[in-house]
Amino acid sequence: MEVRNDKAAKDKLVELIKDARIAMLTTRHADRSMHSRPMGTIEAEFDGHLWFMTDKSAEMVTELQAIPDVAITYSDERKQNYVSISGRAEILHDPAKVKDLWSEFLRVWFPKGPADPSIALLKVTVDCAEYWDAPSSMMLHAYGYVKAVTTGERPHPGDQVAVNY
Repeated sequence: MEVRNDKAAKDKLVELIKDARIAMLTTRHADRSMHSRPMGTIEAEFDGHLWFMTDKSAEMVTELQAIPDVAITYSDERKQNYVSISGRAEILHDPAKVKDLWSEFLRVWFPKGPADPSIALLKVTVDCAEYWDAPSSMMLHAYGYVKAVTTGERPHPGDQVAVNY
């Protein structure tokens, strides 16, 4: 696996997650078991942080206050793009930031709008990320299949890159 810290690798990471509206966010319980749940990523300029909104009374808030380590995954099977992110989460209560990050997409979970006092912000500071950027065309997949059957060799699955922050 290639490890990179350059702007191009970070830009590629942003490109891979920008259209993925839903991520799987994994937290750790006090008993060390893990729990994943879908979360809507808030569109914001990526500066090494990801933003989510949650209900301040959600069990996840208590988990994150005890153990702030998280894993976040994105996948786009159609394009064969996959991203895994690890970082540290913090819960913020900042009405001005909520208003700044608000979109009508969030009203599904917060029908009272951005002034809803139950909204908590979840800010994830990214430590590192990995992405797999595979060829997505059916012709390339067909070629990979034929190569595997005829030669017994696996096709090149695309790039796997680790990005450190």
